[in-house]
Amino acid sequence: MVENKIKKESPSIDKWLKEAKDDMEALKVGMYLVHNGTVRKTPKAKVRKGVDDGSEVSKMDFSYDKAKVDKAVEKAKKMDGIFYVKVWMNEGSLKVGDDIMYVLVGGDIRPHVIDALQALVEEIKTQCVTEIEHKE
Repeated sequence: MVENKIKKESPSIDKWLKEAKDDMEALKVGMYLVHNGTVRKTPKAKVRKGVDDGSEVSKMDFSYDKAKVDKAVEKAKKMDGIFYVKVWMNEGSLKVGDDIMYVLVGGDIRPHVIDALQALVEEIKTQCVTEIEHKE
């Protein structure tokens, strides 16, 4: 249950990039992109659908299915020109400004990396996570 989990410490992106550049596939990589999703004050309904009920998010309960995330990562690694993928997911009761996830994708050229990052984050957000916004 989400309430029993304590949020995790966010990773160091500097360390992640060093690890990625030390990877045996690094010589094939011409670009790395990082996604850092955070808890925002504006409710998802307002941002995504334009529905404004005047409320603001005060916190979010966040959980994920590790097996589904792992499957999404493996799928992203098989995309054209992608040589490095790493994902970190938070969990528990998160406050506004807390990190939800980090995703790092490395690949040969910009279009491949952008496409892979977008596809991976989309799959994680729509297929792998549960987000419950608590509003003020």
